[in-house]
Amino acid sequence: VLRGIAGTPASPAMPRSTRAETMTIEGPGGPLDLRVIRPRAGVKLRGAYLHIHRGGWVWGSADEQDPWLERIADTCGFICLSVDYRLAPEHPYPAALLDCEAAALWLAGPGKAEFGVTALTIGGESVGAHLAVMVLLRLRDRHALPRAFRGANLNAGFFDLGLTPSVRNWGDERLVCNTTDLTAFANGYVRDGIDRRRPDVSPIYADLKGLPPALFTVGTCDPLLDDTLYMSGRWAAAGNGGHTAVYAGGCHVFIRYPGAMSERALELIDRFLMALA
Repeated sequence: VLRGIAGTPASPAMPRSTRAETMTIEGPGGPLDLRVIRPRAGVKLRGAYLHIHRGGWVWGSADEQDPWLERIADTCGFICLSVDYRLAPEHPYPAALLDCEAAALWLAGPGKAEFGVTALTIGGESVGAHLAVMVLLRLRDRHALPRAFRGANLNAGFFDLGLTPSVRNWGDERLVCNTTDLTAFANGYVRDGIDRRRPDVSPIYADLKGLPPALFTVGTCDPLLDDTLYMSGRWAAAGNGGHTAVYAGGCHVFIRYPGAMSERALELIDRFLMALA
């Protein structure tokens, strides 16, 4: 049911990359696949980008955004790795987070030597942005690695599972997603009895000090608009640095849809990541 309500029929399928590879590392629930896209021949390798896909914690996969990752690989010179984390409701909180944490620890450890890189970045869209921030917090708090990653690319994040006002007030219109969808996704990921305002569940309530700079991207026609506005404000107040880009008329993860606005947003993402290498 949860997977049936996700998204909009107008969302075009993104083509799979012919040059993608799959590598497997040891994860907390068993083998964990990472989809790897390397820069094309002739592009200097400058760093790595750990990507976490969208999908409400309940759907999606690491191979559904290959064109974005190919662009980052070829434009920025980053080897891109997308995490095929476990999905709810079969694997509820914190399974997805633990998988993404394991991928980040691997990349910050043996992965750096394997790929020959030192500049690491992280990011994702929607719940992928949520998981990216949660990973940064766990690296800081549990592993004394607050700056293992130089920056975070956070697109249309779902940062408050208790639901911000823009989510609660959105209503039934399904412009990619609506209030009912987002409520169902949160319920599917976090079981009853867990406080949605715990900082280890909703990063908007966490102490954000000591984290790397972030680029926040959101459209004004996104039910999750407040998540980015509130989170980016707290990020800046914590002294982490970065930039917030708000695009008039943009729907949820609007870069999914080709157009001039999407291209402007993608160009800003390129520049942000390149500046971190």
